[in-house]
Amino acid sequence: MSLKLISWNVNGIRAIVKKNFYEFLKDHEPDVLGLQEVKAQREQVHLEVPGYEIYWNAAKKPGYSGTALLTKIKPQDVTYGIGHEDHDNEGRVITAEFPEYFLVNVYVPNAGEELKRLPYRMQWDEAFRTYLKGLEKKKPVIVCGDLNVAHTEIDLANPGPNRGSSGFTDEERANFTKFLESGFTDSFRHFYPDLTKQYTWWTYRFGARSRNVGWRIDYFCFSKDFAAATKDAFIRPEVLGSDHCPVGLVLK
Repeated sequence: MSLKLISWNVNGIRAIVKKNFYEFLKDHEPDVLGLQEVKAQREQVHLEVPGYEIYWNAAKKPGYSGTALLTKIKPQDVTYGIGHEDHDNEGRVITAEFPEYFLVNVYVPNAGEELKRLPYRMQWDEAFRTYLKGLEKKKPVIVCGDLNVAHTEIDLANPGPNRGSSGFTDEERANFTKFLESGFTDSFRHFYPDLTKQYTWWTYRFGARSRNVGWRIDYFCFSKDFAAATKDAFIRPEVLGSDHCPVGLVLK
């Protein structure tokens, strides 16, 4: 029996609950669902999700960032943040420990307009990678979420004009390479190394989604020695409701 893990940046959980969230759950039946950019405190959202345990990490700043985890399988343990005071105020990480692996649901900081947060992003990348490698000493790690970087030119529709833009700076891309070289595998490229025009985020402007002018910035990555336990990876661009679409990983 396989397990289906799904990740989705919902760009506001309160808005998407009024749209197609329950329909999505019914149609796709994830065993574990990581959400990013929930933009709400737990008590602000009434979720009717029988059969799921719900874990929530809200940002201190109202209506900003935040992550949630819904799982049919009760974790052995759940922790919030990465144990680093400078990085744990924005609700960006939930870690669930299961018998065979850790699942880390993450919403990575955006470098922002005019790359104002790029220096902070560089610090975050280093601290987050260190955190993951610490977990890995105990058991394999699966990372899911909005990583806010298109790694290579195949991962966005217009690489030339976007070179140096937030999410496609040389610095962010180099850090993602470093992350992979440290022992992690990009699941989608593991199964589909050369598949083009596969995106997970589209700007709301210029009819970008209808023209599939997008970026692949949402991922499932796993410890490379966990590869034998994985069966498939997928992207679901047909699922609307957010400027991102869900991505997934199937475990054997």
